[in-house]
Amino acid sequence: MGPYANLLCEADDCLAVVTVNRPAKLNALNRATIDALDSCFRDAAQNPSVQAVIVTGSGGKSFVAGADIEEVSGFTALEGREWGLHGQAMLRRIETMEKPVIAAINGYALGGGLELAMACHIRIASTRARLGQPELKLGIVPGFGGTQRLPRLVGKGHALEMLLTGDPVSAEKAMAIGLVNQIAEPEHLLGAARSLASRILRNGPLAVALTLQAVNRGFEMPLAEALEWEVSQYALSCATEDVREGTRAFLEKRKPRFRGR
Repeated sequence: MGPYANLLCEADDCLAVVTVNRPAKLNALNRATIDALDSCFRDAAQNPSVQAVIVTGSGGKSFVAGADIEEVSGFTALEGREWGLHGQAMLRRIETMEKPVIAAINGYALGGGLELAMACHIRIASTRARLGQPELKLGIVPGFGGTQRLPRLVGKGHALEMLLTGDPVSAEKAMAIGLVNQIAEPEHLLGAARSLASRILRNGPLAVALTLQAVNRGFEMPLAEALEWEVSQYALSCATEDVREGTRAFLEKRKPRFRGR
């Protein structure tokens, strides 16, 4: 994979690690970085050798500290709309990936950085992480999905407190309200993310993809429609070679050898 502007990408053993690499700017998102992330995740989605992705930030201070203020200050309303739609499209690509994406939040995840983390399927935070949507402190509204994904993850009350105060929360508070799944010491963060990815990758890849589809699309449907969508995904999984291998392996008391078909 790559190279991509402002990103470091490495892939081994079915797992890609994507590192936002602008440490002098605390890995803030500018247009070039957003474009690179969009291209990187498009390529990861199409690459059969990549089955899961970890996203993190370079340096010890920041995951992604938000948008690059020097680049976005002074927008007109039309320019702001175009910027917001551009960022939202990139994050939607991540969110709708049919391969699991894990955010390893190694420091500040603020503004667009938290919005990036929330677009990932699972979040693990360093004990040093600080997570927040501070846009209102600058007199602007979050534009990359913060007002929508945050309440869906933590509930309306917690989300409004974070949004309206603009104050960041600790990793411990983030876990308590359901914003992150796990906390790890800084030196163990990537190891924890890799361990989680390896547990997921033991499972049938087609079933993983279909489950991601079931959750992502079903979450936006009324329950009756979502249940119908789920059963369609279940039916598709029943027709795969993987399900036959998985059930045989269970009965034969051995590890399955999934082939993704």
